[in-house]
Amino acid sequence: MARRFRILKTGLPEDKKEEYILMHHPGEIAALLTAVFWTITALAFEAASRKIGSMVVNLLRLMAGFCFLTLFVFFYRGSLLPLDATPHAWLYLTLSGLIGFVFGDLCLFQAFVVVGARISMLLMALAPPMTALIGWMVLGETLSWKSWIGMTLTISGIALVVLKRHTAQESNGGFRRVKFNYPLWGILLGLGGAAGQAVGLVLSKVGMRGYDTFASTQIRVIAGIAGFALLFTIMGFWKHAFRALSMRKPMLQLSLGAFFGPFLGVSFSLISIKYADTGVASTIMAIVPVLIIPPSMILYKEKVTFKEVAGAMLAVSGVGMFFL
Repeated sequence: MARRFRILKTGLPEDKKEEYILMHHPGEIAALLTAVFWTITALAFEAASRKIGSMVVNLLRLMAGFCFLTLFVFFYRGSLLPLDATPHAWLYLTLSGLIGFVFGDLCLFQAFVVVGARISMLLMALAPPMTALIGWMVLGETLSWKSWIGMTLTISGIALVVLKRHTAQESNGGFRRVKFNYPLWGILLGLGGAAGQAVGLVLSKVGMRGYDTFASTQIRVIAGIAGFALLFTIMGFWKHAFRALSMRKPMLQLSLGAFFGPFLGVSFSLISIKYADTGVASTIMAIVPVLIIPPSMILYKEKVTFKEVAGAMLAVSGVGMFFL
């Protein structure tokens, strides 16, 4: 990829649109690819989780992803493990893995149980503005007005797809009480998932400065595996993990998800935040709920409403703002 960028920077004609976009928006392109990869991995992990449970999938997906990463990094860098990383990189990337993979994913999956996937996905859409805010406070990043408009349109489109209108109940006197429609604990879990993703991205950008992207991903995955291994030991979940290893179809689905998720997805997400502002990159990566609609129609025969189509168009228009 680095060679490709060098070639593009050595005098290719400006009228070549594709090369121009790749040359000037490598971070945004990587973020779009990340969204596609995460769409594939979401479908694969959903199928596997129905058979072996989300907690087991969380651990095994990281272990499988680590195998893919290690094999790739060995041929790419000539080293199995990121032993050449500085203490600074190990510290921040380990924290990123623990907060992003362990804390964030635990909160998100538990939010699915408490308030459902729809509300959880809406709350996860808050990750981009959270990331932008943290990036502004910690990294001194700035966003143009076009980026802010694009971010707003993308989040609005995602919200339009994942939200469903509910009829409020009024009291006898006609006075409507202000209260949460969903358990506060579930809302806090969803916010925790969004915050985990946002903080994890910012910590990754700080930790991998001057260091290889794929080796950085290795460190994050190692931290995630260690965190989940500790949780499995405390909760006594190891028997469920060993039982899942003997189930062929879920393991094939998990391996597919691990290849496109912890390997390609996470690696390209780090590439995106390396070349683009964290707020911009995380907003583009947040269009997964929209991208997942077509394969859901094909694989699960789901019906798509006009509101979902409108939300997809709005989200895509928001992504387009980043390329203007």
